[in-house]
Amino acid sequence: MPHQPGTWTREEIAVVDAGAARRSIEGTAIGNFMEAYDFTLFSLVATILAQKFYPGENSGTGNLIATFGTMTAGFVVRPLGGVIFGPLGDRIGRKPVLVVTISLMAVCAAATGVLPVYHTIGLWAPILLTVIRVAQGLSSGGEYAGAMTFIAEHAPDHKRGMMAGFLPVGTLAGFVVGATLVTGLQTALPSADMLAWGWRVPFLLAAPLGLIAVYLRSRIDETPDYEEMHARHEETSARKQFRQTVVEQWKPLLICLGVELAVTDTSYMVSGYVPTYLKKTAGVADTAALVMVLVVLAILTVGVLLVAMLSDRIGVKPLMWTGCGLLIAVSIPAFTLMRFGGTYPAKFGGVLLVGLPMLFLSSLEPAILPALFPTNVRYGAVSIGFNIAVSAFGGTTPLLAESLVTGTGNAMMPAYMLMFAGVIGAVTLIFAPEVAGKPLLGSRPSLHRGSGGTGGKTPGVGAGALPGRGGAGYTQPGPFDDSGGG
Repeated sequence: MPHQPGTWTREEIAVVDAGAARRSIEGTAIGNFMEAYDFTLFSLVATILAQKFYPGENSGTGNLIATFGTMTAGFVVRPLGGVIFGPLGDRIGRKPVLVVTISLMAVCAAATGVLPVYHTIGLWAPILLTVIRVAQGLSSGGEYAGAMTFIAEHAPDHKRGMMAGFLPVGTLAGFVVGATLVTGLQTALPSADMLAWGWRVPFLLAAPLGLIAVYLRSRIDETPDYEEMHARHEETSARKQFRQTVVEQWKPLLICLGVELAVTDTSYMVSGYVPTYLKKTAGVADTAALVMVLVVLAILTVGVLLVAMLSDRIGVKPLMWTGCGLLIAVSIPAFTLMRFGGTYPAKFGGVLLVGLPMLFLSSLEPAILPALFPTNVRYGAVSIGFNIAVSAFGGTTPLLAESLVTGTGNAMMPAYMLMFAGVIGAVTLIFAPEVAGKPLLGSRPSLHRGSGGTGGKTPGVGAGALPGRGGAGYTQPGPFDDSGGG
């Protein structure tokens, strides 16, 4: 990345505390874990929920559609959750809102595990289940966007990609743990026991997980960017805040939507639809299909952090372009292998191929989105743009893919969907700024303690250069180097 002239005094550079950085990662990644864990549980026990919460005690088409409709209701209200929690986070602070969203999320997941079924309370069972999913969707509307905002504002400029990379690690770990737990229960328990009570166990585990999450959130420090903004006592009416958040941010909001289309279409295709495709179209047994996806997600859990760290050195946009290019190049070969691969290893190769673009896109999503917006509207704008995209492009991906395959008779339609998403993402990135190594909009440059100094003036930082690459006196510290004076 080219160095641009510019210097900052030590007093003008924000010094990031290593302990606060660690706590910010722990406190935010646990929320991503909880959200992905809950989504995975609901998806994988959907056939059981169809029997327990709807008339007839069966998992026929009508009950299964009703169950997925209940899940979809949570996605539909996500933008509303973003509108509620995002601007609130810009008004009262990131930390209190994130404590509320994680608490609500944990309560909803645990409540699902104790909810009476249709045989016990009749129509109140599906009604209460829908209410819980709606509340869950509202909390999700403020959760990931808030986590992205929080971690971005706590990270030093030259380590923002790496720190943000822990968020998709939490998400992927939630997918893996949730799926592993359900698979383990289905293997260990007789079908009758799984139907009677076994399905409740993973949801009930959300209660202790939620307590841990709330504890971790209670230990995080409010972000320096928000505290500096709040100290200026800038009073803003709701109308003015809406104009600043939406009307004045129309261009970065469009960039957010375009980038997120590529990211969310890929991630929900892999985690939400590929298992169904393997079973229905490729003729793979249920357990084998789930294991294939689980192994790919486990590989991605490790890989996303490596890509995130690489982005701090070579930039976010080149790596995201790589992900979009892979969507265009490998989608057809991937689904062809899944359909026609004669052995399980060949079919697994197809799943791994379709997961490869996700490695580059999901890992960098939390690095680029918050950097598009200034501090005073960051939480709200990210929440609105991100959740509209997830609601429109993510939650609908499995339904749209299956509808296209059924309606057209063409089993390659999911591949075409991913290729389209890759094109949109690639074109959108042309208009997006490079954000690696640069201060967030409206923020001072920031470094970890021990990142060096030149005796009063620090060349390059905040002017578009990566610390350590633009001037003498810089060292590349470890991820949480707390040595030295800053």
